[in-house]
Amino acid sequence: MVDGPRYLRIAGVLRDEIRDGRWGPGDRLPSHTELAERMQVSITTVRNAIQVLVAENLLYTATSRGTIVRSQEVLESVVTHHIRPDRPKDGNDIFSEIARAAGREPSKQFSARMEPAGPDVANWLAVPKDSWVVARTVVQYLDNEPWSWEVSFYPRDLAEHTGIDSPHDIPEGTTRRLAACGHAETAHRDTLVARPATAEEATVLAVGTGTILLDHLRIGANPTRITRVSRHRSTANRNRLAYELGDDAGIDLIRNALGTPQPPGNSHYFGISLVPGSP
Repeated sequence: MVDGPRYLRIAGVLRDEIRDGRWGPGDRLPSHTELAERMQVSITTVRNAIQVLVAENLLYTATSRGTIVRSQEVLESVVTHHIRPDRPKDGNDIFSEIARAAGREPSKQFSARMEPAGPDVANWLAVPKDSWVVARTVVQYLDNEPWSWEVSFYPRDLAEHTGIDSPHDIPEGTTRRLAACGHAETAHRDTLVARPATAEEATVLAVGTGTILLDHLRIGANPTRITRVSRHRSTANRNRLAYELGDDAGIDLIRNALGTPQPPGNSHYFGISLVPGSP
């Protein structure tokens, strides 16, 4: 063990075991009691050691499953693909398409509510402050690991007209639902900020408070109105966002140069990849 406080030495042992492959992504560590017996320390010492590795994003805790080893792979998302005219016509939302193309299993926890628009949301949607908007919240998971947290807001009349005010998830995604109802988004303004996670964000994403997040704010519109605003938060060292802009021939050249996988017969693939380690 390394020198220093006992809990740091225990953290060092577990860190080395994870890096050496004794515990792989998705593996559940022994219980605190079992680790305490093995290391000949108190449960409090083990708990403190685990918190060190949670703060380093090597582990996360799940109420029903214990302490789990995090994946160290990076998910790359081409965030312009969901509005490409040649997007594959299936019934999955964009996150599910990205996850499955990367060989990961997506899942989500969803909720929806009607609420008065606060100053920021009212400004983003160009609606009066305190007017009713629909807020749709989804926590997204990859292989049961908390991955991202997205909250999207829609003007009430638009949500009611398109069925987005439903209390249920929309499998094909709200972008497709809007388009199917005659409100296809034709423009976006994206703002990306890297910043420390708040206590609430750390709890939702099962990371240490202060972990650097990517805070991605997208405002969507068509020629007649603003359709939605979405705020998507994910850990910065596990996610990479890319934009593909321009003609198809040039984009294909770039993809080929970068080695972005493309299924046979589909030159306009949802360009994502998983790469080990930090970007």
